[in-house]
This record gives sequence, C-alpha cells and structure tokens, in this order.
Amino acid sequence: MSEDEAREWLRREMSVPRGTMDKLERYVSLLLSGMSEQNLIAESTRDHVWSRHIVDSAQLLSFAGSSAAGPWIDLGSGAGLPAIVVAILRDRPLLMIETRRKRIEFLTQVAAELRLDHASVFGGRVENAPPAQAAVISARAYAPLPKLLDSALHLSGNQTLWILPKGRNAENELEAARPTWQGVFHVERSVTDPDSAIIVARSVRLRGREGQR
Repeated sequence: MSEDEAREWLRREMSVPRGTMDKLERYVSLLLSGMSEQNLIAESTRDHVWSRHIVDSAQLLSFAGSSAAGPWIDLGSGAGLPAIVVAILRDRPLLMIETRRKRIEFLTQVAAELRLDHASVFGGRVENAPPAQAAVISARAYAPLPKLLDSALHLSGNQTLWILPKGRNAENELEAARPTWQGVFHVERSVTDPDSAIIVARSVRLRGREGQR
C-alpha cells in the first residue's frame, strides 16, 4: 500500500472528511518532528507513515463496531498508535496508558494541540491503572499476549472487546495463551500487510474462573 493509496483508503473505507484528514496530517507532522527528540517510530517507516502507522491504526475501528458503550483503553500507547488515530476518528472517551515520561509529554501535547478533549493519559504501568470496565482494549507492540492479558484484566469486563495487532506472531501468541486463558478469540488479517494479523477477543478470562466476571 503506497502513501497515496493509504490516504485514499481512509477516505473510501472510513469516510474521513477533509477536516479530520487535516487533523491526521497535523498528527503525522507532529510525529515526524518529534523524531528529532525521541524514537517515536522506526526510522525505516518514516517514508511510509500513512500506510504503516495511520491506516494500520485506523483499521482497528472496523472491528470495534460491535463494542459496548464505554471507554477505549490503549495499553503502552507510545507515540499514540493506534490511540491518537482512534481519538481523531472517533469521539468516544479514550485513555492512553504509558510509562515513559517523554512519551507521556508527547501524547499530552498532541491531545492538547489537536483538541482531543475526550482523550487522556495515565502515566504509569498498566498494572497500576485504576480498575475499569473498558468497552475496547487495544495494544500495539506492547507485550506478548499472555503477559498483555494478565496485566490488563482488571481493566476489562465480560463484554470488553480486545483488539490487538500482533504482526506475524499472532497465531503463535494465541497458542501460547490458550493453556491459561479462555474466551472467544479469532484472528483477522491486516489490510496493510497480508502476513500480519490482529487478534480480536471477547469474554476473556483465566481458565478455571468461570464466575469471575
């Protein structure tokens, strides 16, 4: 997917209006300018930001249509992928969880500059975030699936929809989680890379704890 194709995908598949595209453009500008101070994205993806990062994040919304009302919580938000993209495209409450001070400052700056009043940042470990009943939990390049689920279970409920981009390791991570975790899991292919996958799950719980939620 070229950069022009990525922008066209957003207009066609997500019906992104001009004003929202302008916000995405501004976010990309902030992302690239921020690279002078910290490694927000891999240098090798600088020339492919729209396909590798913006569309790769935006596509998660296509799996969130069946989610309940409530906040979207993003784990290890880093440079704001997918969280900032989601916040630009949708106005539902969104919480970003991040531990690194410079990343927290960057996320806070972006949210303020783009007037994303529905987006906020929790500075700390996922395990220390206050318990919640998230409608959606997302995480991109945060942790292997078993560790990810263990760290964020207190942020979820039985109806929480987990949307987890896992690249080419999705099937392996899912198999590693099955002995300990159960729920309704399935794997979706990424529109930006047919070899990459996204794990989508609901009713996630530890095995042997049927009544925990």
